Amino acid sequence: MKICHTASELRSTLRNWRLEGKTIALVPTMGNLHRGHIRLVEKAGDLADIVVSTIFVNPMQFGRNEDLDKYPRTPEADIEKLTAAGCHLLFAPTVREMYPAGLDLHTVVSVPGVSERHCGASRPGHFDGVATVVSKLFNLVQPDHAVFGLKDYQQFQVIRKMNADLCFGIELTGVDTERDENGLALSSRNGYLSTEQKQQVFTIIRTLRDTAERIKAGERDYPALEQQARSVIESQGLRPDYFSICHAETLAPAHTEDKHLVILAAAYAGTTRLIDNIQLRL
Repeated sequence: MKICHTASELRSTLRNWRLEGKTIALVPTMGNLHRGHIRLVEKAGDLADIVVSTIFVNPMQFGRNEDLDKYPRTPEADIEKLTAAGCHLLFAPTVREMYPAGLDLHTVVSVPGVSERHCGASRPGHFDGVATVVSKLFNLVQPDHAVFGLKDYQQFQVIRKMNADLCFGIELTGVDTERDENGLALSSRNGYLSTEQKQQVFTIIRTLRDTAERIKAGERDYPALEQQARSVIESQGLRPDYFSICHAETLAPAHTEDKHLVILAAAYAGTTRLIDNIQLRL
């Protein structure tokens, strides 16, 4: 696996592969890779001849008092995992490489509508940071395909709209959330959890599944279901951020006639914020 740290080296390497007629798939990450990330790399390998992964802890998507400084960084282990998974190129730029004039003077990409609720409301500016860095990576790599995990369902919808609105023309693929044996969504932030908190957070997926089953059984009072779910999550020692039953594409509050839904949840275990979701079709 080749490792590039600069945009010029990245473009030069990719240019040679394109001259050979190779197709390219991109897997953006922030590192500290787990089994879910590796599934994305493997899926990318199914879609294209060349797999490019990126590791960049993007400061633009972290707000004040968030965990940028302590976000887990494991570059040596990440390189081993990517190599074993068949990744061809790793782009691991510095902050200066990505934002040479600093964050305050950098152009910002903002995706209206779909980015404004849920995590967008709880973390102002977060999705501007996501959209900006992903648009830069799309421009740098110019992939045929890009692969993202669906654990952050709202993020995927933001990127999907950006891809369409800005005419990147990249084929996007969302991969289902990877979970442990108890159903907990794998996350780089799971390492922050204490033993007791790891037991508490299973409540999130259990409540998501229970709510989905109640909807499938015919319940349609979505505000009442949301309130009941938040109460269940809170009763287990977690602090709910949101629990929202939404239209699966717009992420607006679901109406009773909607057939494709997503239930989005976020909650705090101590200071650690975790997200999860579940889709259902009626």
